[in-house]
Amino acid sequence: MLVLASASPRRRELLAQVGFTFEVHPANIPEDPLPGEDPIAYVTRLAREKAEAVFSQLCPANEAAEREGLAAQALAVLGADTTVTLDNHILGKPDDAADAMRMLRLLAGRTHRVITGVALVTARRIEVAAEVTAVRFLALSDEEIAAYVATGEPMDKAGAYAIQGRAARWIPRIEGCYFNVVGLPLALVSALLECR
Repeated sequence: MLVLASASPRRRELLAQVGFTFEVHPANIPEDPLPGEDPIAYVTRLAREKAEAVFSQLCPANEAAEREGLAAQALAVLGADTTVTLDNHILGKPDDAADAMRMLRLLAGRTHRVITGVALVTARRIEVAAEVTAVRFLALSDEEIAAYVATGEPMDKAGAYAIQGRAARWIPRIEGCYFNVVGLPLALVSALLECR
């Protein structure tokens, strides 16, 4: 049984889009970066912690017999975390509209990186990987940014934008996996799942 340790509707849609059957059990862990933590280390750590937390909930460690049983052997938990980085600084989800505007001003007219960490936890092993995509933004006026923020779309997105939404018109070029920018690098995840 495959379990997605994420409440993200985008991740659910992407996994379903490529034909995976799964259940959703969101993990509830703190998502603050550690002091001086590299963005790739940050997202892979969070992905692993999410997957491990949900695996432990569904297959408690104190039930050793169950962990060794068929149910535990068949359980695979997928965790993921996505962040936006500019000059190696992490831009997570905005705190409010002013923070979203700040982030979008930083991204405007520049190329940034979107990094997704993924982790697959099973009774036998833990696999962790990351995908990096470079995203180019056009220059934006304060009026364009304010109008976009007013839609509410940026508020639950790392870097304060959704490439699959209204912000698509400001992104002339990416280098790497498009689905990574949406929130789940499908080719990477498929490779992990096919090897379980």
